[in-house]
Amino acid sequence: MKFIPHEFFIGGVYLPPLLIAGFLGVVLAAWTAIVLNRYRLSRYFFYPPLVFVALTVIYTVFIGTFIIPI
Repeated sequence: MKFIPHEFFIGGVYLPPLLIAGFLGVVLAAWTAIVLNRYRLSRYFFYPPLVFVALTVIYTVFIGTFIIPI
């Protein structure tokens, strides 16, 4: 039987898996934005903050689906 976590226990606090996936999504999107700015690729986007939000959603869905099955 595969164990599917219903919540994470960190420091005496129970956290839902979507919160962890969202946090990791924001961290990965920030890292991607730093890399895009470093290589000056963000100048090709019309509105870079919207790209950051889109990357956050994409990473959160990917992490929530494949890494932390909710």
